[in-house]
Amino acid sequence: MDIDAVIYCERESHKGIIIGKHGAMLKKISTFARQDLEKFFMIKVNLSTWVKVKEDWRNRPGLIHNFGLDFTAE
Repeated sequence: MDIDAVIYCERESHKGIIIGKHGAMLKKISTFARQDLEKFFMIKVNLSTWVKVKEDWRNRPGLIHNFGLDFTAE
């Protein structure tokens, strides 16, 4: 299974923290995520990850909805 994933952060400085020195942190995050996905789906997973900046995304209901993060209590 091929999966493309984007990690959004609010600031350019956050992007550097997520990626880490020479990409080490992003590789670590991606490796653990891929292992979890493989356990869940019980198949091999090819995970491609990117980090993008989207300023103030947490305060924009439209973006939160697009990310699938708008939970409503019923």
